[in-house]
Amino acid sequence: MQEPGLDRHDWETEWAELEPLVIDSPGEALPEVDDLVSRMLREAGYPLDSSDPVEDEGVDPEILASYRAAHELAEEADRAETVDPGDVGQAITLFREIYQHLVSRDLDAS
Repeated sequence: MQEPGLDRHDWETEWAELEPLVIDSPGEALPEVDDLVSRMLREAGYPLDSSDPVEDEGVDPEILASYRAAHELAEEADRAETVDPGDVGQAITLFREIYQHLVSRDLDAS
């Protein structure tokens, strides 16, 4: 069993390592940020692959909506589709907000 706070520490370390790439090349960083936030949400118990509202019950719907919007943009960028730089910036912003929510939530639970 992992000690409380280890996940948060790992997440913070990984986010800090991605931050320079996010600043220098947000489009390139987007799939990696998506992967990190997806793992964080899964570990926090969010039903990412579900479209069933019953499974989403008890989960913050704003976080799921933000994740799904940002994730779609990340998938478009990963498929090398043309993605507007403003959309990339919006996805990064959404992922950052979700990241901060999850890290704060983890701190509150400690």
